[in-house]
Amino acid sequence: MPELNEAKKRKKRSVRESSERRALRPRSAGAHPIDIDEARLLLLPLLGSSRRALLAVSGGPDSVALMQLCALIVTTGRLAHIEVATVDHGLRENSRAEAEVVGAWARDCGFSHALLRWEGQKPSARIQERARSARYALLNARMREIGAALLVTAHTLDDQAETVLMRMARGTGITGLAGMRPLSKRDGWFHARPFLSIPKARLLATCRANGWPFLEDPSNENSRFARARWRKLAPVLAQEGLTAERLAKLAERAASVEEALEVRAETAFATACIEEGQDELVLDLEQMLVGEQRETALRLLIRGVKAAGGLAASTPLRLERAETLLEALSDAFSARKALKRTLGGAVLEYDGAERLLLRREGKRRRGRERAESLKSAMPARNRRPSPANKGNSIAPSVLV
Repeated sequence: MPELNEAKKRKKRSVRESSERRALRPRSAGAHPIDIDEARLLLLPLLGSSRRALLAVSGGPDSVALMQLCALIVTTGRLAHIEVATVDHGLRENSRAEAEVVGAWARDCGFSHALLRWEGQKPSARIQERARSARYALLNARMREIGAALLVTAHTLDDQAETVLMRMARGTGITGLAGMRPLSKRDGWFHARPFLSIPKARLLATCRANGWPFLEDPSNENSRFARARWRKLAPVLAQEGLTAERLAKLAERAASVEEALEVRAETAFATACIEEGQDELVLDLEQMLVGEQRETALRLLIRGVKAAGGLAASTPLRLERAETLLEALSDAFSARKALKRTLGGAVLEYDGAERLLLRREGKRRRGRERAESLKSAMPARNRRPSPANKGNSIAPSVLV
C-alpha cells in the first residue's frame, strides 16, 4: 500500500507540473489561420478607400501574412495600388540579403518592392527606439515619393499588450495607455493596423497552414531589448490574469476616454485662448486653472506649448515635465507671482495676473514690446472670438 500511495502522489505531482508548464506557454486557444473571408473583412475597408497603399513588410510571420493575404484579395474588386517596402536597418550582417529575399516574395505576390536602407553611423544607445524613428522616416519619405495616402503595418494584439506594459513601466498617462490605434493620421497620411485585435499566434498559423516562408529576427529574443524582456514575461503575467487580451481591452477603454477628453480640451482651448498670432498665443490662466478640471488644464497647457513651440500635435511631450509646469503655474497663480519657464521649444511667461503668454523659444523681443502685447490682450470673457478661432482648438495661423 505505501508503494501505491507514493505512485498516486507522483502522478498528482506530474499532473500539477504539466499544468504549470502549459500555463507558462503562450495561449494557443483560437490560434487558427485567417481564411479569405476574414481577410476581406479586415483588409477590404482599408484597401478599398485609398488609391495607393504601402505595406511595411519586414519578413516576419506577421508582415508576411499581411502581404500574402493582401495578394489573395486584390482580385476581388477595385482596390488600392499596393507597393511593399522593407527597411534594412543595417544592424545585422545578413540584413541586406534578408530584405532582398522579402523583395522576391513581394514580386511573387505581384507587388513592386522598395528596399529602404538606414544609412550612416548607428547609435550605441536606445537603438530600437532610434531604429523605429529611422524606419518611419524612411517609410514617410517613400509614401511621399509614390503618392501613397495609406501605410499598412502588421502590428498584432501581442504588440499592443507589450506597448501598454512598456508605457505603464515608464509612468504613462491615459494617452499612453491607449496604446496604438487601428487607424491614425500622421504627416498627412493614414497609418492602418488591421491586425491589432489578432493574436500573433493566428498569423503564424496562417503562414504555416499556407506554406508561406518567413524570417525569424534573432533580436526578438535578445534580452538586451526591453520589448523582448516584456515578451518573455508575458506567460507569467498571463498566469495572474494579465493576458494580452485584457491589456488590449485596457488600451481600447483608455482610447475611448482619451477621445472624450480631447473633445473637451478642444472646446476649452477655444474659450481659454485670448490671443493668437504667429508663433505665439495668450491663455487666460484663471479660466484654465479655475474653470477647468486638472486633466483638461494639463491638456490645454500641452496644446498651447505645442502650438507656440511649432510642434506637430502628434509630437509627444514628457508628461512629468508638463505636470511639473502645471503645478508651478498653479502655485504662481495662487500667489499672484510672475513666472517664466520653457517647455517643448516654447517660452511661457505668466504676468502675475490672468494672462499666460506662450511664444516660440529663441525669438527675441524687447521688454516693452512684450509688455504691450500682454497689456493689449483682453480676457477671454470680454473678447469676441475671431472667425479663425471659432470652432477650432488652434487657429491655422498658429500651426507653423
